[in-house]
Amino acid sequence: MTVGTGGKQILYNALMATLNPGDEVIIPAPYWVSYPDMVLLAGGTPVVIEAGMDNGYRITPEQLEQAITPRTKWVILNSPSNPTGAGYGADHLRGLADVLLRHPDVWVLADDIYEHLVFDDFRFATIAQVEPALKSRTLTMNGVSKAYAMTGWQIGYGAAPEALIKAMGKLQSQSTSNPCSISQYAALAALTGQQDYIATSRLAFQRRRDLVVAGLNTCPGIICPKPEGRLRLPSIRDLIGKATANGITIENDEIFATELLNETGVAVVFGAAFGLSPHFRISYATSDEVLADAVARIRGFCRSLR
Repeated sequence: MTVGTGGKQILYNALMATLNPGDEVIIPAPYWVSYPDMVLLAGGTPVVIEAGMDNGYRITPEQLEQAITPRTKWVILNSPSNPTGAGYGADHLRGLADVLLRHPDVWVLADDIYEHLVFDDFRFATIAQVEPALKSRTLTMNGVSKAYAMTGWQIGYGAAPEALIKAMGKLQSQSTSNPCSISQYAALAALTGQQDYIATSRLAFQRRRDLVVAGLNTCPGIICPKPEGRLRLPSIRDLIGKATANGITIENDEIFATELLNETGVAVVFGAAFGLSPHFRISYATSDEVLADAVARIRGFCRSLR
C-alpha cells in the first residue's frame, strides 16, 4: 500500500510509473476533469468512451471491448462517479471483468473515493473484489476526503502489486515527498474510529439528493436521473437552441452555465468540462434551504427561456 497527498496523486503516480509514449488509457466520460490531463502529462494517450444518460452513465462491456487495442495500458473506473454519481454494481463490473480477463496486459485503476456515499439499495463493489483474478493488475485507490469530510487534509491511499507500489513510492519521494504526519494520524483516527458519522452523513446527502433531483425535474427542459452516488450531471438537451430574455441563444452547456450565473447567481459547472454535453454538474454539499432556493432560481431561469 502507498499513501499520497490526495487520491489523485496516487492515480498520477501510477500513470507516471507505468506509461510509455503511445500507451493508451481508457477513460469513461463523463470523467473527473483532470483524468485526461494526467494521462497526457504522463506521456500517454487518453481514449474516451462516452457513457451517456441512456446507459445510466456507465460504459458497457461491448464499448470496453471495442476500445481496447494492443496499446491499451490502463482502464480507469471511478465508481460511484464524479461527476454523475453513477455506480457500477457487481453485475456491471462482472461484465467488464469478463472483457478484461481476455486482455491480460490491461491494468485497472479503480477510483473508489466515493465508496461510502451511496444511496437507496445500491451496494458498492470494486472490480478486484468481483474478479479476484484481476487483483494482480489492479490499483485500488481511496482516501478520507469524501466519506470523512477531510478534503483539506490531503490523504489518499492505494493498494496494488508490490512492484507498482515501489515504483510509485520512488516518484512520491521525489515530488511531494510525504503527506505530513498530522494528516496521517488524523486519517488513521478516521479509518479506525467509530464509523457512525458515515451513516448520518449518507442519510443527509440522500435527503439533499432527493430534494435536488425532484426539484430539477420540475424545471422545463432539464432531465435529472436519480444517481446511486452523491453527485449528478443533469441533461439540458431540450434547452439547446432556446434564448434568454436578453436574446442570448443557449447554444451549448457552457453558455447555459454562464447565463444561469449572470441572471440568477447560481453557479454550476458545464458538462463539457467533464467530457459530456449538453449537461451541467451540480453539488448539493450545502443546506436544504440553500438548495431549495437554488433549484427555484434554476426553475425560474428555465421558464424564462424562449
